[in-house]
Amino acid sequence: RSKATVSVLYWLAKGHLKMGKRTVKVGITGKFGTRYGANLRKRVKKIEISQHSKHFCAPCGKFSIKRKAVGIWHCNGPCQITFAGGAWSLHTANSATVKSTIRRLRELQDK
Repeated sequence: RSKATVSVLYWLAKGHLKMGKRTVKVGITGKFGTRYGANLRKRVKKIEISQHSKHFCAPCGKFSIKRKAVGIWHCNGPCQITFAGGAWSLHTANSATVKSTIRRLRELQDK
């Protein structure tokens, strides 16, 4: 073996051929590169992480709800229920308001 081959093999054996860390700060929005501005990329990152993560299913008690399409959320757990929700998140700010209003009106009706 030549001296150059030995030095390359030594370099590889020392672990210098590792994959890069890719992204630390930008995460899922690394696909946008330097486009669109930092604040918009941060907003999109928050939304996309929520959109792709599993959400808690109250009927079966597991983190198994995933987004199927815009506004359609499906539980992959034992209950297999399909929910209507927000476009990017399962529960929106308006849905929380509506839910509390309906609960309050039901309580008034029961009295």
